[in-house]
Amino acid sequence: MDTKKESPLTLAMRHPPANIEAEQALLGALLTNNKAYDRVADFLLGEHFSHRVNGYIYTVIARRIDSGQLADPNMLKQELEYSKALEEVGGFSYVARLVTSMISIINVVDYGRAIYDCWIRRQLIDIGENIVNGAFDVADGRTGEDQIEIGEEELFKLTSKKGSEDFVPFRSALTQAIQSAERAFHNSGHVTGLTSGLRDLDKKTGGLHPSDLLILAGRPGMGKTALATKMACSAAQAIMREAQEKRGCPKGCVAVFSLEMSAEQLATRILSEQAEVSVEKIRRGDIDQKDFDRFVKVSHELESLPLLIDDTPAITLSAMRARCRRLKRMRGLNFIVVDYLQLMRPAVGSRAESRVLEISMITQGLKNLAKEFEVPVLALSQLSRQVENRENKRPMLSDLRESGSIEQDADIVMFIYREEYYLQQREPQETSFDSQEKYIAATEDFQRKMEKVHNKAELILEKQRHGPTGKIDLFFDSTFTRFADLDTFHENVF
Repeated sequence: MDTKKESPLTLAMRHPPANIEAEQALLGALLTNNKAYDRVADFLLGEHFSHRVNGYIYTVIARRIDSGQLADPNMLKQELEYSKALEEVGGFSYVARLVTSMISIINVVDYGRAIYDCWIRRQLIDIGENIVNGAFDVADGRTGEDQIEIGEEELFKLTSKKGSEDFVPFRSALTQAIQSAERAFHNSGHVTGLTSGLRDLDKKTGGLHPSDLLILAGRPGMGKTALATKMACSAAQAIMREAQEKRGCPKGCVAVFSLEMSAEQLATRILSEQAEVSVEKIRRGDIDQKDFDRFVKVSHELESLPLLIDDTPAITLSAMRARCRRLKRMRGLNFIVVDYLQLMRPAVGSRAESRVLEISMITQGLKNLAKEFEVPVLALSQLSRQVENRENKRPMLSDLRESGSIEQDADIVMFIYREEYYLQQREPQETSFDSQEKYIAATEDFQRKMEKVHNKAELILEKQRHGPTGKIDLFFDSTFTRFADLDTFHENVF
């Protein structure tokens, strides 16, 4: 085996990958038969050509064909003959010579792929050089891990790049809209996106939609994490059901970034809800054989769910993006949950002048994350303490902590509110009354109010960019920290 390595001088003298002959032959085929363009149009762009003039000619040909015009040497003569772009190749006579280099239309795709492959290799060389230079440069303050994230970002952009077009033709967007409407029409629940697991929320929103940033906010103790994990589990179960129906592996997964709770704590919460065994009993081991059997049975059902938990504390936006890229590339990605955004840090290298600007950078980054991966992103948010100072403690948009751009960047803003939580704190105390009668009357009034709000929660849909707002009543079981649809039918029977 030859173990000799090329010298630095030899490496420096190597030329970037290019196939000029393939470029000329392809252009000749297109000028002779415009129908050949359809075979390469979906992946080949002018920027992929190594020779600048060849790329320019290809772009002119593509523009004419896309607009329904003929693109042959005679029709291109007026546009190209006096173009300075052709000076370095001898003017318009170069175009005429291309026709003699034509290939069979059957080979067009092979030549197009060869051109595209050379472009990919040139991009890899550029990225590799940037990684090497960045690793040598210690003056900019970036760590080795930062350099890895930057390299992964560039590689992900290369793998997902479909061309340099910035605009989507309306025809393509319209087709996607029709397909989305068709899915809703055939779906009995009229859900076009991922299900949230909550019937009435899905009715108002149509499910969890790609590229949407959803904010779920509430004061401590309202059950934000429980509701978010409910939605994450429901989405993961929907992905699993679809895979089982098609008898295949799940296409995609749900990623939960838990910045406050450990993965074990979050898993215990989910098990408690699904098995209907209280978290306190699980932690103390105070469960009987029947509870334990149900606990084990549910754990076996849940272990195959395409649900992944990352419990890195104070994770940066750039690290989150890098990990999502890996998931997208290796398993597919359908839904991202962040608990919660005030515990995040902005991207590496960015510095905010204030906490408000820092939160603004994070919410803008999360919205960009939703658009980049074309998945819904649900981010939990704290509310400011000013809620506690009001008589009516139902949250409002102005209560969003360090709000600023949270309201602006979000497509949907939801608040979770439980009247029962606040009412419990106002339970009458006998020592506060000067007579037994007054205490009994106050207690009876308190119990009547508690009956009305017991096991009930409100999900306040305060903002929805593409739909109606309003209040959604939910069932909440504090024993298992579980949210569910509220069935009001039986309440109205009597």
